[in-house]
Amino acid sequence: MNTRYASSRINTAIRSGLFISSLLFLSSCSAQESATATQTPEPIAVTPPATSSTPLVTGLPDFTPLVAHVSPAVVSINTREQVQQRSRAMSSDPICQIWPDFPICQIQQQRPQPNNSAPRERPRGVGSGFVISKDGYILTNHHVVNGASSISVTFNDKKEYKAKLIGSDERTDVAVLKIEGSNFPVLTPANSDQLKVGQWVMAAGSPFGLQNTVTAGIVSAINRDTGDFVSFIQTDAAVNPGNSGGPLVDTSGNVVGINSQILSSNGAFAGVALAIPINDALKVADQIRSSGKVNRGRIGVSIQDISTENATVLGLKEPKGVLINGIEQGSAADKAGLQAGDVVLEANGSAINDARDFARLIGNSAPGTTFALNVWRDKKLWKMSITTASDKN
Repeated sequence: MNTRYASSRINTAIRSGLFISSLLFLSSCSAQESATATQTPEPIAVTPPATSSTPLVTGLPDFTPLVAHVSPAVVSINTREQVQQRSRAMSSDPICQIWPDFPICQIQQQRPQPNNSAPRERPRGVGSGFVISKDGYILTNHHVVNGASSISVTFNDKKEYKAKLIGSDERTDVAVLKIEGSNFPVLTPANSDQLKVGQWVMAAGSPFGLQNTVTAGIVSAINRDTGDFVSFIQTDAAVNPGNSGGPLVDTSGNVVGINSQILSSNGAFAGVALAIPINDALKVADQIRSSGKVNRGRIGVSIQDISTENATVLGLKEPKGVLINGIEQGSAADKAGLQAGDVVLEANGSAINDARDFARLIGNSAPGTTFALNVWRDKKLWKMSITTASDKN
């Protein structure tokens, strides 16, 4: 027998057997799948846990009537600034045309211009604002109008007015404008001290110059401390450059705040917007309207927060209030009888949580404002009264 041939036949037989076995195996799998597919699985009885049948959310609000109420009193603010005409030599210099910040070009800019080189105006920026009185007073941000040589406001019906800057305050970022006319549509302020986290709010303004834009969200936090003089309202209503100075309103159409800042890593909205509480803004605006400037209250003390260790030593239940470190001789605090080591716990019925809280309360008051204080001294509660002096003294 030819060994090679025999071996070939054996190998062929083996391969044929494996092939048949494989067919049988595949056929078996197919049969099992078919059987499985035709079988109806028995239902598994699962008892769901007991839940409340009362829905917590019954539907999203319809903002269309709110927009119709708010929009007529919201304005777009356009500002212009004066710039000196460049000298003819500089304007024709190709290097300065391409690189105006080149050192020699900056030197030429600082040189006195010829007498016939009158200053000109150029667009500076766009912001927002809203009318607070029928005779044309408008609230906006200080940073919207700061440095502007001329200001104009445009209503949603395209009517445009020249605006006069009555005054502005950098520390609170509040400014007051005035336009000539009467019977303007106005927005009514709410009591921002009663604002609650989770409330629906709507922002209105001109982001990127897109007039009559509204966005909605909720109040994300209140009393948000960013290190500024104002304690902000935080919201997730989308706010972008151009929204500054516009109103943040509640679902009743009343203003709860002035949109002022965003927290972002790239300059665009990232879910965190900050608004000045309208109660704080109006205190500043009232002073600006009456005198054109802000004169803050002052009592003449140095203060610090209460630490846990200090609270224990002083006999306080919790580290709240503000510790008086020092008193200026002849100051309002000195006249009121405050002493170093006193802890102010309340002012006019409002709890004082920390030093910044107390500083804002006094600083936001007008000179001559009287506060009823609850003071902790020698592990006893004392009732005292103090009247603020002027910070200009």
